[in-house]
Amino acid sequence: MTNNDVLRRIRYAFDFNDSKMIALFGLADHPVTRAQISDWLKKDDDPAFQECSDTQLAIFLNGLINDKRGKKEGPQPDPEQRLTNNIIFKKLRIALDLKAVDILEILGLTGVRISEHELSAFFRRPDHKHYRECKDQILRNFLKGMQLKYRPDIQ
Repeated sequence: MTNNDVLRRIRYAFDFNDSKMIALFGLADHPVTRAQISDWLKKDDDPAFQECSDTQLAIFLNGLINDKRGKKEGPQPDPEQRLTNNIIFKKLRIALDLKAVDILEILGLTGVRISEHELSAFFRRPDHKHYRECKDQILRNFLKGMQLKYRPDIQ
């Protein structure tokens, strides 16, 4: 999945408008313009489309964490330079304060069934022997499940 696709799906799942998106970046101490947001959200074949970098998506996810969980005192954590599906998944789990059963329930809304052990492997350190890479399909289904959970009126 592209970073732009993840950004679009999160925006849609929570029904964020441009002002809210700008505010989320601001919560991570990184101002952005409405034009930047607009260009990141455009379809890939649009001439004005701009690719959202890993760092920019990490900043957005950090802002989402600050919005949902409260901003920590002191300096903000540095955004990751390289994002993986596992890091994106972990940041969403933290932002929404989800436990394993909550995530399994959200995945279940899309028909995906995995065990708690399989799920916990996504959140381990990459050098752990039971670490498992989160494939696009799992992340895509999780984002779709978030949409079904947080915007049940839209199907």
